[in-house]
Amino acid sequence: MQEDVIVVFDIGKTNKKILIFNKSLQVVYQEEIKFPEIKDDDGFNCDDIEALEVWILQTLKKIISGREFDVKGINFSTYGATLVYLDKGGKRLTPVYNYLKPMPEGVLDDFYEKYGGIKEFSRKTASPALGMLNAGLQIYWLKKEKPLVFSRVKYILHFPQYLSYLLTHRITSEYTSIGCHTAMWDFDKRKYHQWLSDEGISLPAPESNSISYETDIFGKKIPVGIGIHDSSASLVPYILGSKKKFILLSTGTWCINMNPFNAEPLTKKQLENDCLCYMSINQEQVKSSRIFLGYIHEVNTTRIASHFGRKEDFYKKVKTDSDLITQLQVNSRNERVFFKNGVPREYVDKNVPLDQFASAEEAYYRLMIDITDLCMDSLKLIIPKKDETGQLYISGGFARNEIFIKLLTDRFPDKAVYTSEIDNSSALGAALVVYEHSGFGRWPSLNLGFKQGHSPTM
Repeated sequence: MQEDVIVVFDIGKTNKKILIFNKSLQVVYQEEIKFPEIKDDDGFNCDDIEALEVWILQTLKKIISGREFDVKGINFSTYGATLVYLDKGGKRLTPVYNYLKPMPEGVLDDFYEKYGGIKEFSRKTASPALGMLNAGLQIYWLKKEKPLVFSRVKYILHFPQYLSYLLTHRITSEYTSIGCHTAMWDFDKRKYHQWLSDEGISLPAPESNSISYETDIFGKKIPVGIGIHDSSASLVPYILGSKKKFILLSTGTWCINMNPFNAEPLTKKQLENDCLCYMSINQEQVKSSRIFLGYIHEVNTTRIASHFGRKEDFYKKVKTDSDLITQLQVNSRNERVFFKNGVPREYVDKNVPLDQFASAEEAYYRLMIDITDLCMDSLKLIIPKKDETGQLYISGGFARNEIFIKLLTDRFPDKAVYTSEIDNSSALGAALVVYEHSGFGRWPSLNLGFKQGHSPTM
């Protein structure tokens, strides 16, 4: 007997995954693939969209025609800051340009001046000036730099909606992709920014992420979701599964801090410190900040390991020593050691003498104290004056770092701190938003894998 399932394609910059969830939202099948990058029409690296399209369709055909699963729904979660341009016949016109592609000098000079200057425009759109990482400005770049191509553009889709379009042929848009530092959305007026209509750029009206379209796919009618931005998708299980207001630290190479319960407008100071706003599935702003936490940790632990002649992963066996941590903080008078002058451009300050530490373990404790302080600086940017959040959730790699959890909980005596070992949160979020439309009814109680690290002081 076939098992009823939802299929999710979770498309990252490096890894492309398919995950199949059963009615209980357990992963019953997973496959991962990597595609070599190709060159775009300017010679810059980009995703091989044709290879991805073929893989998606071939994989779906194999699953739908197989005997193991009865597919009741399909959805897509992808990275942001990526657009696809279609002509009037619905055919893709360009490669999928890489958001790391440099923005040519001068393209945006007049643009920012016309719309109140770079700081005010960035504030209104909750989009720090990041060049091609501002997906909306990729449209402006295409219009200015490739006018012949742009003259043929009829439809513009965010990446999740394009992958959905491959199946449904529906031109759609949704809030999480628009709100991903695209410079498209006016957060003051809660609609597309005026510059788009001024430039004659027409985009689809945004729809709810729960929308799905029944589509004939290899002879079977299946509801297909319109897709979702991956960072916002990773927040969905917590929004739907938590009964209390919370802040989420999604940790890894980057630590993305997200507060769905901060309605304060984005300030210029926050923008200058790498803070922005996403939009949730509820069309509310999610005040967010980020820090290159995982990479900072990696390069500095490598230096410590090399100095003390230890293996690079020595830190995984270091247990929490509260007395030593307290002593190190007293000795430094609560000043930072590894980042005394801020985080250097290379993320490691080789002028910090490691001979001051008696062992690799002691150096690692000091590093983690400083890293936690950096994380606190980032977190403070998204905590409003009237903070109503009582929970702090930590997911990802640092949720397994005992020292980090100990240090962070000490800094939040008024919050309950939990670690979450939920896997594939972006894919799970994409499955959740189409769960009801897949014929399953109300989603089941979510097991977020919480482990309590700290209870608030009463």
